[in-house]
Amino acid sequence: MVAGYSRGAGVGRRSGPQYDHSMHLRIGSRGSRLALWQSNHIAAHLRALGHTTEILIIRTTGDRMQDPAFAATIIGPDGKTPANVDGKGIFIKEIEEALAAGTIDLAVHSLKDLPTELDAQFTLAAIPERADPRDVLLVPDWLQIHTLPANARIGTTSPRRMAQLRALNPEFQFVAIRGNIDTRIRKLGRGDCDALVLAAAGIDRLGTRLLKPVELDPRHPEFGRPPHIECITHPDHDHLADHDHGDELPGQADWIRQRFDPEMLCPSPGQGALAIETRAGDTRTIAAIQVLDDATTRYAVESERWLLHALGGGCSLPVGALCIQEQGRAKLHAVVAAPDGECVVTATLYAAEGESAQSFGSRGAQTLVEQGARELLAEGFAGVEAE
Repeated sequence: MVAGYSRGAGVGRRSGPQYDHSMHLRIGSRGSRLALWQSNHIAAHLRALGHTTEILIIRTTGDRMQDPAFAATIIGPDGKTPANVDGKGIFIKEIEEALAAGTIDLAVHSLKDLPTELDAQFTLAAIPERADPRDVLLVPDWLQIHTLPANARIGTTSPRRMAQLRALNPEFQFVAIRGNIDTRIRKLGRGDCDALVLAAAGIDRLGTRLLKPVELDPRHPEFGRPPHIECITHPDHDHLADHDHGDELPGQADWIRQRFDPEMLCPSPGQGALAIETRAGDTRTIAAIQVLDDATTRYAVESERWLLHALGGGCSLPVGALCIQEQGRAKLHAVVAAPDGECVVTATLYAAEGESAQSFGSRGAQTLVEQGARELLAEGFAGVEAE
């Protein structure tokens, strides 16, 4: 495990007395496998605190965009979402409408799907402990990012990922692979692309429902090879064919090759974290779930989101940012890359003692701006895809 990252999906607890009045809490969730895992994960913790829960599935614009017929009415021929369609808001609009109407009491989101500013009627009442924030590479062959063919087709619609990967290899080709995690993995399996880049947290949370990873054998020729960070795969085991793995594709267990060092591929602000959204005035619900808040995670993701906000974040800017604890200090690493990958600006800084997340993130943004980040962001990102 890399220092500063959690592979688990535990829920941090805020210090202070727990709220001991049981409630029936209605949780709004998207219907994807990952969204339901996340909502059930939070529901289980709420039940352990003495509450009862139910999950209401809400179909969002982002979910409808997975339907090719619907997506064709929104997404242009260049594969980008128009500037007037909020790449983050498409995954929360209908859920927030249900929250405002009182149909649900709280919503569980992937934090990176949220805009940097919420409507004043809502609040993030709890941000549990973060899972692994990194991106991962999935490839059916024994390959790492540095051994892919020069013109390999990589499945992603994320300008952040494309720009940073082009900085590694300008000849990489990119294929717009959309859908939920399991859908994207199926598309990789049928050859729609040569490799796939996804958020580690989603893979880890769904676990054996998607992939069955084990640690790479140290005797494997790829073990420890620079710039290798962490391989999760297993060598060829013929006995796997003797077991029923449900929807698993042949060889699928072998596809996670690499967890990217953030200095190679910096993740999206808030990646790996969950956010529990409530109505700002619903004091009973807020008090009931604040025990799930993790102060270290909240500081980290708020620093990242303030950095994004300071760069103009109301839309989904292709900015990488990650804040971790290093030797007891908050360390923020952020990246902005030109669309063609030829120019990359970075900032790495440490929080001063007692510095607020807003100050820390804004200071990181200013460091990027001084190196020309605003000019890079203006170069070619008129339309931005959600990740």
